[in-house]
Amino acid sequence: MAEKRDYYEVLGVDRNASANDIKMAYRKLALKWHPDRWVNGTDAEKKEAEEKFKEASEAYDVLSDEQKKQKYDQFGFAGVDGGAAGGAGGFGGGFAGMNLDDLLNNLFGGAGGFGGFSGFGGFGGGARSSGTRVNRGRDIRTRVKLTLQEIANGCSKEIVLERYRPCPDCNGKGAKSDSDIKTCPQCQGTGQYKQVVNSIFGRTIQYTTCPQCNGEGKVVTNPCHTCGGTGVIRKKETVKVNIPAGVEAGMQLTVRGEGHAAQRGGVNGDLLVVIEEIEHPDLKRDGNNLFYSQVISVTDAMLGSEISIPCLDGSYKIKVEPGTQSGTVVKLRGKGLPSVNGYGRGDLYVKILVWIPHKLSKSEKEAIEAIRSSDSFKPSLTRDDKQLFDKEKNIF
Repeated sequence: MAEKRDYYEVLGVDRNASANDIKMAYRKLALKWHPDRWVNGTDAEKKEAEEKFKEASEAYDVLSDEQKKQKYDQFGFAGVDGGAAGGAGGFGGGFAGMNLDDLLNNLFGGAGGFGGFSGFGGFGGGARSSGTRVNRGRDIRTRVKLTLQEIANGCSKEIVLERYRPCPDCNGKGAKSDSDIKTCPQCQGTGQYKQVVNSIFGRTIQYTTCPQCNGEGKVVTNPCHTCGGTGVIRKKETVKVNIPAGVEAGMQLTVRGEGHAAQRGGVNGDLLVVIEEIEHPDLKRDGNNLFYSQVISVTDAMLGSEISIPCLDGSYKIKVEPGTQSGTVVKLRGKGLPSVNGYGRGDLYVKILVWIPHKLSKSEKEAIEAIRSSDSFKPSLTRDDKQLFDKEKNIF
């Protein structure tokens, strides 16, 4: 499928839905889209059923697992992409091989209050779900720029937004009083419009969203003048967002309920915060690891010295051993960035580059000439030297 849908939207449940509500929602979708139900369908119908079933199974895999659900609620797909992919494979692959009765009994138990699933438990024939549609506000996507120091420690950011909020004059109802909200006369409050269609296959009943109330089941007869009956007005507000340590550029954090308010008392959308990283003047990042290059003089390389390395928690001194070759890499363990999931921390790699002077004075040349023929200045590669130079060769 081209683009993933929100897992709660896939299952058709609220973000505060209980574990049982999530189970029941998945049960209905599994009954509807399991490949066993579509063995006699067209190729297009079979393909659609397979995709819908895998989509619902992946959503259930995440939302039924408390740890995965928490990561998804905080980070969206970025927090569960690895785990969800595996879970989806487990559902789409392992369960696709089961017949529908076995699948549902495996998930929920034949005697778990559902009376078993043999023969689809009365859900055959394309049973429709009842209930009116709940409005959901639109999501808001914004970007926040972070320094490496903020990423290393985690931080809080205040984000100024213009978003729809419940109208203060009607408390989000869209009407002056409760008596101005009536049951929709066309759908009788069901939110669905029933249409009988006669075809060569016989008479069938189709249910569509009621055009008069847009699936809400209610209509406003005397709309609020402040909001025009929508129940929302646009306001500028400041939202405080907690950024966990270890986030990466391009990662999207999901702040539930901080998006636009829905019309007439529905469910708020989410605030989607996309991370942007401000480039550090000295340190380069690759995942949780940091990289830094330090240039030293040829005399410091020969005689040894002590150099100061910029770290995210302050400077750190390291010793340059006598005879250090250009290209030598020193690893500072644990001086990188923390993992966003809280497990482990990266390292800081320091690459030593030896600077060779372009010009020498007459006395300097004479001094160098005097030691040129010394055995100490003739290349005699150690095992470590050979490994280092082989790595440098591979760059080309």
